[in-house]
This record gives sequence, C-alpha cells and structure tokens, in this order.
Amino acid sequence: MNLVDLWLIRSLSMCLLLQSFVLMILCFHSASMCPKGCLCSHTGGLNVSCSNANLKEIPKDLPPDTSLLYLDSNQITSIPNEIFKDLHQLKVLNLSKNIIGFVDERAFKGVAGTLQTLDLSDNQIKTVHKNAFSNLKAKAQIGNNPWHCDCTLQQVLKSMVSNHEPANSVICKTSVLEEHAGRPFLKADADLCNLPKKTTDYAMLVTMFGWFTMVISYVVYYVRQNQEDTRRHLEYLKSLPSKQIKPDEADDISTVV
Repeated sequence: MNLVDLWLIRSLSMCLLLQSFVLMILCFHSASMCPKGCLCSHTGGLNVSCSNANLKEIPKDLPPDTSLLYLDSNQITSIPNEIFKDLHQLKVLNLSKNIIGFVDERAFKGVAGTLQTLDLSDNQIKTVHKNAFSNLKAKAQIGNNPWHCDCTLQQVLKSMVSNHEPANSVICKTSVLEEHAGRPFLKADADLCNLPKKTTDYAMLVTMFGWFTMVISYVVYYVRQNQEDTRRHLEYLKSLPSKQIKPDEADDISTVV
C-alpha cells in the first residue's frame, strides 16, 4: 500500500468521524433544547410533542426550528402576545382540548405567514379580538367552543382566508340576537354589525319620548296648581265679611279664573 492510499484511508476515516461528531452534537443540542415534559424528534422538521403534559401555559423555551408543535390535551388557559414570534418554521400548531378562554390580539404574530394548520377546537373561547386571526393563512379549526356571536366574531371570520369552514363549525352558544343562540353562525342571516346602531337609535327615541312626557306632565301640573291657587284665593276673598267686593273687582277675579 503506497503513501497516497494510506493518506486517503486516513482522510476518509477522519471525515466519517467528524461527520458522526457533528451529528451527535446536533442531536444533543436539539434534545437539550426540548421543553420539560415534551418529546422532540426530527420527522420532516423538528417535531415538538407536549401532549398530555399537564401544562398550564405555553412553554417559552421552544426550539426556534420547531416545525410541528403539539400542545393539545393540557390545561393551557390563554395564548399571549407574540408567544410564537421566534418560530419562523412553524407549520402545524395543535392547541385543542385545553381550557383556553383568551387569545391575545397579536398571539400569532411571526407565524401567520408560515402556519398551515391551526387547531383551537374543544376549548373555552367565547370571543377574540377582531384582529386575532388577521393575515393568518392556516386552515383553522375553531369548533366546539362556547362562541358568543356578535359583530366582533363576524369580523373575525371575514378576516380569515378560508373562512367558510371555520364559520360552518361555529355554533352560537350565546348571541346578541337571542333567536340565534344554539344555531350555527352561518345560519344567522342578520348583519350583526348593524345591530348596535339600531339599538342606539331606539334608545335615543325612548329617551326623547321620556323627556317629552316629563315636560308635558310638568306643564299640566303647573296649570292645575295655578288654577287651584286662584280658586283658593277667590274663596278667601269671598269669605271676608267686612269688605264688599265691587262689581269691577268681581269681574277681574272672574276673568282670572
């Protein structure tokens, strides 16, 4: 075996050893960054599974290269502002079967453009900010929540790119229109964003009618009270025994009455 062959064999061995070392470091790095109670694996991107981990909030130490994130079946109560802002490769986000009742306005800032699937079903969401899902391109699942159907929810669903499916899964637990409670949102034909104006106009009319009634009542009371005082004064004058009422004075008093 000549010197060149020996050098090639040693170089190949060193290359393989270095490659193994690099892979080991990468694996160790990913494992060390995995949040407590979660399992991390590489399957078409970094898969972080935190299902059934008894989490009460979304972990803040999520690996920045996370592609698939499963946070379902926990006790998470809210989605704070910009909690996912560093996860620029996030494609799948599952937050179903929690007790989420609050979604902040900028909850999905940073992932709105990359997220493909968002699951918020089976939570306790009643309402969200009208811009919470704006610019979100993901296919969203928001059913099985106690939604309150009002103008804000109508604006939210219109802001979603694929809003037909989310709207079809929304059942109005409560509504600004009582007759829509318990019905799918899509079957609520009324424009819920026009109701506040109509309600305000009605309240204004009622208020004006109340003031008008009060003014009329005061005028009637004043006239009657004035007549009563005049009658009493006339009876008093008539009851005076020592003074004779002249004809012209009697005419003046009759005119007043």
